[in-house]
Amino acid sequence: MVEKIKLAQGAGGQLMDELIKQRILKHFKYTSPEIEISLNDLDDAGVVNNIVFSTDSHTIQPLFFPGGNIGSLAVCGTINDVAVMGAKPIALSVGFILEEGFPVDKFDKIIESMGKTSQTAKVPIITGDTKVVEKGAIQEFMINTSGIGVRTKLLDYNISEVKKYRKFSKNWLLDSNLKDGDKLIVSGNIGEHGVALLSFREGFGFDTKIKSDVAPINNLMEKTLSKGGVVSAKDPTRGGLANTLNEFSEKSKIGIIVQEESIPIPTGVKSACDLLGIDPMEIGNEGKVVLGVVSEKAEELLKVIKKHPLGKNAEIIGEATKNVEGVVLETEIGGKRILHKPLGDPIPRIC
Repeated sequence: MVEKIKLAQGAGGQLMDELIKQRILKHFKYTSPEIEISLNDLDDAGVVNNIVFSTDSHTIQPLFFPGGNIGSLAVCGTINDVAVMGAKPIALSVGFILEEGFPVDKFDKIIESMGKTSQTAKVPIITGDTKVVEKGAIQEFMINTSGIGVRTKLLDYNISEVKKYRKFSKNWLLDSNLKDGDKLIVSGNIGEHGVALLSFREGFGFDTKIKSDVAPINNLMEKTLSKGGVVSAKDPTRGGLANTLNEFSEKSKIGIIVQEESIPIPTGVKSACDLLGIDPMEIGNEGKVVLGVVSEKAEELLKVIKKHPLGKNAEIIGEATKNVEGVVLETEIGGKRILHKPLGDPIPRIC
């Protein structure tokens, strides 16, 4: 029997992780002395000659949803992947693959939103490509965005603050940087993007007030780095908070304990997840960041984040520790359970 690719292998969890490690990385072994962070590191971006470089493709359905559309999502997604490395995003590329017959008015709205999001984030789109394929060859409209970022004095200052409290030898904010005692901060409510899109797409109407959190987080990252003390950062997109925490734990080779009662989950998201039997911590987000920070700076950093428009619901949710393996969730009723890496995002086609 011929083995075939499954939808879940592109959903950001364990199955995609296995696909990449078992079938992709072994063929992309070539590197060069200029590469500082390579594909094998599996961070949100690579680094070459001190330039951070990331790319992402977007196949979201529906193309328009409460709080945004595929265009704003594409711009934000790549900006955020560059920013969480500790870099300043400075330019984007965009590639369109359009199905013949796609409505021009929808195309105009998507492109307009990309331009506005680029301007808001102060990251220009400077190059691109457009292809049109036969009707039925793809599902309406797909976008690829790539972005580059540069090192700034803010990252250097941030690292100097980290070194006041513990040894730190890395030059970037990597998933592998956590150490025993580091605190974990999430910048705001989780689950909003996935639930908003699912509700709109399937017509469930869980809570009409729930909108996608899609937003560029580069300004929030700048404010955070200006206070200093950040060791790791990641935007919890496909696979949600659960996947992000497991990535931190696996790559840093350290356990993580998280307090369920500290995790900001809106009532509407909880209700929708309870109804559908899915875990809100496995749902993708598009305007949040999870930070690993030295414990001595955690409260200061939390105050800075809460003052930012994107961080008003931020919370310290846990810490890295040698006392457990993997990610352990301390429940609201006093129990403990393992928070596994999801097989894939329970809500497909949300990014």
